[in-house]
Formats: sequence, structure tokens, C-alpha cells
Amino acid sequence: MKLTIWGAAQQVTGSMHLLELDNYKILIDCGLDYERDTWIEENEQFPFSPSDIDVVILTHAHIDHSGNLPTLVRMGFEGQILCTPPTADLTELLLLDSVNIFLSKQRKSRRGKRGPSSGPRPLYLQKHVMETVDRFVTIGFNKQFRLSGEAILTFIPVGHLLGAAAAVLTVTEHGIEKSIAFSGDIGRKNYPVLNDPQTLPAVDYLVCESTYGGRLHNNTRTIEEVLTETVNEACVKSAGRLIIPAFSVGRTQALVYSLNRIFSKGLLPRVKVFVDSPMAGYATDIFRKHHALLNEEAQEFYRQEGDEFDFENLDYVKDMNASKAISNYFEPCIIISSAGMLEGGRIQDHLYNNIQNYYCTILFIGYCAKGTLGNRLLRGDPIVNIRHRELPVYATIKQTDLFSGHGDHQELVNFVKQQDPDKLKQVFLVHGEVSSMQNLQQALQEEKYEATVAEKGKTYLLD
Repeated sequence: MKLTIWGAAQQVTGSMHLLELDNYKILIDCGLDYERDTWIEENEQFPFSPSDIDVVILTHAHIDHSGNLPTLVRMGFEGQILCTPPTADLTELLLLDSVNIFLSKQRKSRRGKRGPSSGPRPLYLQKHVMETVDRFVTIGFNKQFRLSGEAILTFIPVGHLLGAAAAVLTVTEHGIEKSIAFSGDIGRKNYPVLNDPQTLPAVDYLVCESTYGGRLHNNTRTIEEVLTETVNEACVKSAGRLIIPAFSVGRTQALVYSLNRIFSKGLLPRVKVFVDSPMAGYATDIFRKHHALLNEEAQEFYRQEGDEFDFENLDYVKDMNASKAISNYFEPCIIISSAGMLEGGRIQDHLYNNIQNYYCTILFIGYCAKGTLGNRLLRGDPIVNIRHRELPVYATIKQTDLFSGHGDHQELVNFVKQQDPDKLKQVFLVHGEVSSMQNLQQALQEEKYEATVAEKGKTYLLD
């Protein structure tokens, strides 16, 4: 059994791991790597022939894990893509959105230019997405699925996102049974709507994410406490507006549910809430479709109060005219819109109209990469460029990491510590910056685990 890490090696994006058995090749995740300027060319250059891959296992829907699947199919992959039912639905939604982003970038680059070669060509088109979706085969949690005569797959829920799973493979080679788990992205305990990560069975090898290695979440206050205080300050005491940039899939649903709980308890008056993201509406319908997979708290709320994702004064904004009309709503309100890092989408319109509003608060609930508009606001830039205009920042900027879907350093250590250090032969660390990996590696070594910072393209023999 051979393992080669082809993506998310000493970086976060582009998850892609190749497990080779005797005459059988398994690809675990096939995500977009968008950390380089030439990312389109990079994502087309697979280090193996796509037609040689027998099966793909998809841990969850996020684009850094799923986003290059249509390219793999376009370039010759003909096998099945195995995932949980919610992952199949959410991945289709996110891949189609990726096509729209590709085409939007192409249109923007072509403005004022002539000729068919103007602008970056899309990595893939809608037809490639639909060809990819046709290859999905869904498997429920904790159900064994035989891949071949020598390999059995089991999906174990890990929180993080609806449908997200660790992939556990039990392989029999030459009469010897071995096991390896791929963590995917590991969620947090007590996260809104989602179940806690489940304990993995004992395995011989573990490929583990390390996004928050060396970093701890702020656990001194709850999500409801922070939200209640922020909404009270921004919308009740100041009678202003609260803008919350949020990713449409996962983060928005957790946020809407948390607000619903706050209003249902009577902790705040029912302030008007706009969810200005069509994709968030579609994703919310998928959460409703897979309601049985939500955590017990959310299901109890449903039994007592009704729909977790709908309440009085909540408006899911669909068309652009309704979105623009929000600027004419002069009562206190909350605006939830994408994208989370402010690099596109309707959120930029709301910022353009409100960044100079002293009675506006902008609450960041997710990570903002360097170079993004969100990062510039968080670092305190007094003037920012929005819609090609330099605008002074008068709005109040706040941030909380309580909505992060990733387990922090201690939660990652605890995840690995479910395994017996005398039986777990090796932990391969992926999906993190180098410093995060090194911090997690050191912590695991102190707990007597063999931990390796995986190198891109290096093949590890799993005896």
C-alpha cells in the first residue's frame, strides 16, 4: 500500500491524496489549489493520468476538496465518486457556482478588449459539472462499502459541514489487514446545527488536517452571547445596521439558526434580517432536505419552535432588485451576505453603501486571507478600495472566531489521541500552513505519536 500526498501539502488548499493498492488506485479528494497566480494551469496538470484512477472518495463539499473534480472528469476519469448524500448535493451547488465565478472573471477581463483569447478561460463548464455529478455514488455514515476485493470504505461523521466525513479504509493485502483514515476537515464540538465529530475506529495510519495547529479558539464566551451583545449594540442601542459577511454554505445556516434561537428566547427584539445570497437559500434547502442529520439540539428546536432556518422578520433575498432595495430600508437590520472575505458578490454593494456609515457595524465571523478586502478592514486600514473608489472607513469593524468550522489545536490533538500511540504507526499532517503543521507535529510527538509533515509528491510505503 502506497500513499502519495499530491495536494494540501504544507498549504491549505488543493486537497488530493493518492492511495495505491495492488492494481487499484484510490484518489481521496480532488480540490482546487488556488494559492498560486497560475492556478488554472496548475489545476490542469495532474501528476498522474486521470484515466488511471479507479475511484474517488470525497470527504466533503468545500471547493478546496471538491473543486477540481470536473477537471479530473474532463481529462479522462471514468470511475465513481463516493461521498455522503449531503456532500453530493452541496458539491453540485458549489461546483456550479465555481463555473459562474470562472465565467464572471472571464467577462471582467474581456471588457474593452477584442478577440476570443481575451480573459482567462474557465477551468471547466457546466456540462463538465453535470458529467461529474453523474458519477456520484452516495453512502450513508457508518456503513461499510466494498470498493474492490481488497478494500472496504466507511464514512465517519466529523462535523465541519453537513455531510462531512472522515474516510476509513480497511485493506487486505497478501492476507494482511491494514487500515488508514483520511480525516478530511475536522469540525468542533457544540457547533450550531452540526453533530460533534465522531470517534474514529482504531487505524494503522492517519492522514490528518492541521489548519488550526498552534491556534486556539476563544472559548470564554458562547456564540449566542457574542451575537446577542453585537446585535444589541449595533441594532438596538444605536438603531443602526449590522452587516455580517458569511459563506453561503454552512456558515450562513449556523448564523441564521443562532439568531433564531436568540429571538425565540426573547433575548432581543426581532430585528429585521436579510439573507442576501441566492446560493445561501439553495444551500438552506439542502440542509432542510437532510434534516435527520442535524444535531439533536437543532431537531429539538424544530419540534418546539418550527423551522430552524426561518422566522418572523427573516427575508431570503433572491433577485438583484430586492438586494438593491435593502439600501432604502432605514430601520435597524442585519444583513447577511457573501462572500465571506468580501472579494466579490453582493456583500460589496452593501459595503459600498455603508462603509462610511457611523451607525454601521461589520462583523467578521470567518477567516480572511491576506490581500483580501476583508483582511484590509480587519487590520484597520483607514481607507479601502470598493468598486474602484477609495472610501474612508467610518463603520465599526468587529471579529469573532466562534463560527469557525475547524477544530482548533487542542481539538486536533484530542482527535488524534482517540488512537492508541502504540498501535497508530504514523500520522501524516496535511491541510495547513507550515507553522501550523509544525506546531501540531510537536504536540503529537510529545504525546508519543509518530507525526510527519507530509511532503508534496513524496510516496510513503505503508507496511
